[in-house]
Amino acid sequence: MSLKELTDVSYFKLNNEINRPVNDQIPLHKDKEALAAFFKENVEPNTRRFGSVEEKITYLIEQDYIEEDFIKKYKMSFIASLYDFLDKQDFQFKSFMAAYKFYSQYALKSNDGTEYLESYEDRVAFNALYFADGNEELAMTLADEMIHQRYQPATPSFLNAGRKRRGELVSCFLIQVTDDMNSIGRSVNSALQLSRIGGGVGISLSNLREAGAPIKGYEGAASGVVPVMKLFEDSFSYSNQLGQRQGAGVVYLNVFHPDIEMFLSTKKENADEKIRVKTLSLGLVVPDKFYELARKNEDMYLFSPYSIEREYGVPFSYVDITEEYDKLVANPKIRKRKISARYLETEISKLQQESGYPYIINIDTANRANPVYGKIIMSNLCSEILQVQEPSVINDRQEFDTLGTDISCNLGSTNIVNLMESPDFGKSVRAMTRALTFVTDASDIEVVPSIQNGNRLNHTIGLGAMGLHTYFAKNQMAYGSPESIDFTNTYFMLLNYWTLVESHQIAKETGQTFHNFDKSDYANGSYFDTYVTEDFSPKFERVKALFDGIFLPTKQDWEELKQAVQKDGLYHQNRLAVAPNGSISYINDTSASIHPITRMIEERQEKKIGKIYYPAPYLSNDTLPYYTSAYDMDMRKVIDVYAAAQKHVDQGMSLTLFMRSDMPEGIYEWKTSSKQSTRDLNILRHYAFHKGIKSIYYVRTFTDDAEEIGSNACESCVI
Repeated sequence: MSLKELTDVSYFKLNNEINRPVNDQIPLHKDKEALAAFFKENVEPNTRRFGSVEEKITYLIEQDYIEEDFIKKYKMSFIASLYDFLDKQDFQFKSFMAAYKFYSQYALKSNDGTEYLESYEDRVAFNALYFADGNEELAMTLADEMIHQRYQPATPSFLNAGRKRRGELVSCFLIQVTDDMNSIGRSVNSALQLSRIGGGVGISLSNLREAGAPIKGYEGAASGVVPVMKLFEDSFSYSNQLGQRQGAGVVYLNVFHPDIEMFLSTKKENADEKIRVKTLSLGLVVPDKFYELARKNEDMYLFSPYSIEREYGVPFSYVDITEEYDKLVANPKIRKRKISARYLETEISKLQQESGYPYIINIDTANRANPVYGKIIMSNLCSEILQVQEPSVINDRQEFDTLGTDISCNLGSTNIVNLMESPDFGKSVRAMTRALTFVTDASDIEVVPSIQNGNRLNHTIGLGAMGLHTYFAKNQMAYGSPESIDFTNTYFMLLNYWTLVESHQIAKETGQTFHNFDKSDYANGSYFDTYVTEDFSPKFERVKALFDGIFLPTKQDWEELKQAVQKDGLYHQNRLAVAPNGSISYINDTSASIHPITRMIEERQEKKIGKIYYPAPYLSNDTLPYYTSAYDMDMRKVIDVYAAAQKHVDQGMSLTLFMRSDMPEGIYEWKTSSKQSTRDLNILRHYAFHKGIKSIYYVRTFTDDAEEIGSNACESCVI
């Protein structure tokens, strides 16, 4: 029976029985039965068989399923030995969800959709061969990392590597619009093109003049940012990869922009259809000054980007609002209007309760921690990418008089549970860095020159992590406890150290450093000051035991790395970023990203299939007490864990806040009522700000009728 004729199967029924307790016990064995049935009834009878590795690869090349070029970089005898190695590892999916997700979304299928042409081992092999680019030793190392699920490439990379008919390997893009019609037109075209080739698109609108601002040479006035938002939303709706997926975008606006209230109104449920945006995500760029004014309950001035650019000679995004605020208020040449900061803060919280938006980028926090020359002005669709950009200047022929730098995101993730069991932690991370570097070097987004220019100059990557809550539960450690924060601190220090080591090594090998390295804190050595003076090894005995056998760099090791980097440079402008890790975390049988799980038995609605249930990894009587749902947890604990990681992550992290509309009693000491209020979100945002958090992704609210507001996590950017 082919894949298109599968009807009489038992695995969905078996999986659904997990959600029916027997004698007050979760029947976890039913998931194992569902997994076995899935392979027996679905995978095994519908997988095309080949007599040898060479026969399989020849067939896939001849039938235009995989590219020939990357295969030709290796001897067939080596490829056979790599396959032999993978087979000997005896890889097994641990849950029905993991196997179902892989075979439904990632495995290569025949053109008519009736046969599987790949196993998990095949996909791993093609990823390893593709990313190693002819280097046999690296290919074998990457195969080892991926088959043991210590490393997981981002969905676009893992899915597309080696395929003949594929999308791009990168996850998402960031572009900024400057205050002229040429830039708007070019940016709309860029959004169309980037959405076509895959990945979500982040767009900064902060530089655009506000509604009512003068237009030189015309009697009329500008229409502001909302009509431009509608243009982008229509572009993403149209450019949807031939109907395969909805185009996805987020627009960012500075909180001091005069159109801020109208911007937020576009997501309200009762918004007029003329201004309402349904599919576009919203993000706010928030300078420190806003927190100060809101805390003091003072009025705030909103400043005209048009008059700021005329006065300062640079686009609005490149002016430090916090530093210049008093001068801007006093300057009569700057158009401005006044509103209550506390009122705006409450409006932001109301919208987050209603929709999960807007994302929050603490832009001054991001720039203070930024070790490279330039200014961060925005983020991406999942709020973890924070890189410097330079604006472009476009003439009336839609050509670049000045080619600026925009951003493409090349992502991958460590699986914390498995990486902690690596025979060589450092070797593992170095290999992952190489794999991501290949994606950066091979990326060629010619259709958007500013993206291509930024990628070629800066070689940025984003290695992150998944499975933190799983690791805590497996080791009987409460999420947010002092021990868990201690572990997080050391783990991310190690990611930072080893990616720096490998970036330095690649710079030595290639003789290349990222653009403006000589102006960075890496070059002057100040970036390393914290590491050569402070010890980031574990403080608790339990945590020390977890890192037993893993090399922990001393202050002297950091000093030696500092001197080496100052001498030879770094290849990558950015190295680390923690993305949301969506469906791919299921394949890895681990919790998503570094946030807590939401349910012990997660319920997912799959298209055309119905509900599938996914038990928390390693769920048992021993781990059950440590799997507290995020919705029942004090969000300050989550913020504390993220803050421990953020100290070592040069970009950002997709920090989601999980709230109940009716909160558990006693969870927050300031509460007098169980109902969630805007004040709760205001307090948590300020807490995150003071803890050094660079960005807040969604606010997800679990309502009284068991619905989740703000849970539509972006599928285009998640790992």
